[in-house]
Amino acid sequence: MTPAPVIIALDGRSGAGKTTLAVELAARLRQHHKVSLFHLEDIYPGWNGLRTGIERYVATVLTPLSQGTAAEWVSWDWERHYDGGPNVTLPAEIVIVEGVGAGADAARPLVDAVVWVEAPGDDRRRRALTRDGSTYEPYWDTWAAQEEEWLSADSVVIDADIQIQNPADGSALDQLLQALMYLPSLAAILSPELSSRRGLQLRSEKIDATPDAAQLFESLYGSSTNAVWLDSSNAAAVAGRSQAAARSRFSILADDGGTFGQSVLHRSGATRVTAGSATVTTSGPFFRWLDSVWGRRALRAPQGYDGQFTLGWLGCLGYELKRETGGNDVQSDTPDAALLFAGRAVVLDHRERTVWLLALEAPDAGDWLREARAAVVRASGGGDGVGAVVGAAAVGAAPEFTSRDSATDYKRKIADSQHQISEGNSYEICLTTTLEAPAGDLDPWSSYLALRRRNPAPFASYLRFGGLEIASTSPERFLRILSDGGMRAEPIKGTRGRSADPDADAALRQELETSLKDRAENIMIVDLLRNDLSHFAIPGSVTVSRLCAIESYATVHQMVSTVDAHLRPGAPRAEAVAAAFPAGSMTGAPKISTMDILDQLESGPRGIYSGAIGYFSLNAATDLAVVIRTLVVNPDGEGGRTLTLGVGGAITADSVADDEYEEIRTKAFGVLSTLGADFPD
Repeated sequence: MTPAPVIIALDGRSGAGKTTLAVELAARLRQHHKVSLFHLEDIYPGWNGLRTGIERYVATVLTPLSQGTAAEWVSWDWERHYDGGPNVTLPAEIVIVEGVGAGADAARPLVDAVVWVEAPGDDRRRRALTRDGSTYEPYWDTWAAQEEEWLSADSVVIDADIQIQNPADGSALDQLLQALMYLPSLAAILSPELSSRRGLQLRSEKIDATPDAAQLFESLYGSSTNAVWLDSSNAAAVAGRSQAAARSRFSILADDGGTFGQSVLHRSGATRVTAGSATVTTSGPFFRWLDSVWGRRALRAPQGYDGQFTLGWLGCLGYELKRETGGNDVQSDTPDAALLFAGRAVVLDHRERTVWLLALEAPDAGDWLREARAAVVRASGGGDGVGAVVGAAAVGAAPEFTSRDSATDYKRKIADSQHQISEGNSYEICLTTTLEAPAGDLDPWSSYLALRRRNPAPFASYLRFGGLEIASTSPERFLRILSDGGMRAEPIKGTRGRSADPDADAALRQELETSLKDRAENIMIVDLLRNDLSHFAIPGSVTVSRLCAIESYATVHQMVSTVDAHLRPGAPRAEAVAAAFPAGSMTGAPKISTMDILDQLESGPRGIYSGAIGYFSLNAATDLAVVIRTLVVNPDGEGGRTLTLGVGGAITADSVADDEYEEIRTKAFGVLSTLGADFPD
């Protein structure tokens, strides 16, 4: 008996193009493997025989093949309308079975991957009749009715590992192969295909220009379903070579278009990757999936390019991913992670006043480079472009926020937090609440442009994933890992509002700088982060290069520290991110026990808030910001949209409830005032 083969089932309604796709897939896989191909149309017992055909297929074909033995089966003679002769299908490394019912309920335990192939009904009928002519036409309705009856009782469409729209334009095969490589059950057998996929080449162009970034984003990605702008919106205010300027040196603009474009949404242990018309769903921890697609150096930076981003994944991680890092499993209305893979991107170097166009070598790379170059030229025509036109514009009627916690409730939870601290269950608890409003006619893009002008920040960002839109003006870095392994976290703890009066403003800054309570909060988080980074750092490399420094932004003064380390050679980078997630500045210390306390105190999930926004680059680098000062617009499932803003602060034994409540109002002010909204009573 030979080893059991890997079995791939291509299922779908008649005329979806399964046969052609299966033949093309078999031909491609035969470059590296022995492949057998079985068509269910050879075994259906007549035009009324769908259910019986599925039963015969499972019993006489799938069962022996899945055990590594030859399948002996009886074909159907379509001309005589009777059983034909005996046939044998031999097990090979890979067996592809295709036809209506190939992934049926009884078949799924015996196959390694189920692919559901879909196409519009009119296209399916036309394709089927073109292929089989007048033979099929009298039976189309009969067969279609059987398909619908079967599907009404079988969840194959939902349960399929991969769903692919087949437009019959030649694109489906490459997208299917890309999707198959994400399935853990196929990873070992498809290792030659995976190796060839890693042979990436990077094209780049450098342009001396200072385009209006908002205008450039709108020009290139305004109509993209998924797009990300990691926007160092305060770059003009921190020119030079200071540490603040280094944080704000680069901005990245990208979508998931082109040959290599993909997007991923993760919810509660299920990762859904979309590559063109193919969607693959796998189960398992997100950070394990991330480690499989990132963390190894696949590309080097172009000569003369100082940025760490060399294309790759961009997007956000939600706070509820803490279920994988020691926290409880809490469900959220927003995805636990939303990323896109950018096979091409625009990077603005604000210090050098240059633009880098980056694109993976592909048939469409040249056209995109020409399009991007033209967009850069248009956006460099002078003036403030879209940013000026929209930034001062109304962003819609001022939303009316309600708070998850009233002032009384929040202050009571502060007391509860202090009780937990007095009992020795925590040293510091970062208590948060959520402000929520119907989004109404609010335009997230216009709102972001207004926010970036009013509250410029080094880690500002605008993200769009279909109906999910995120507008952030975060000043805080969560974690950076350079391609050479250098690690840095820059926690913020301690906030004071700004004053228009210079003397009063200086006094507020001095008050923060000398506050024993704020210094204690900051130092506790620094100690937590030293521990987080040490899990994967070279022993002795963890240092605190800056402790309790004061940085001033448009609406607040903040206390910031810097923790550095160096990653151990060969350490899994996704696991290093997971070891520090979520940011200690958003949990408190010790992290795991405090997250458990927060789940008891807070009245719902945090969602995107308190998570991270940034990139995972193909050179194994990452730079992630903490999600604070951030608006999230999310579909509510009833045809509307919900607008949320998370706010919070660190509670210690010395906290004064009135002061802590005033601090969350201060933190929310910059965002709410931009919208013309008030903090709810």
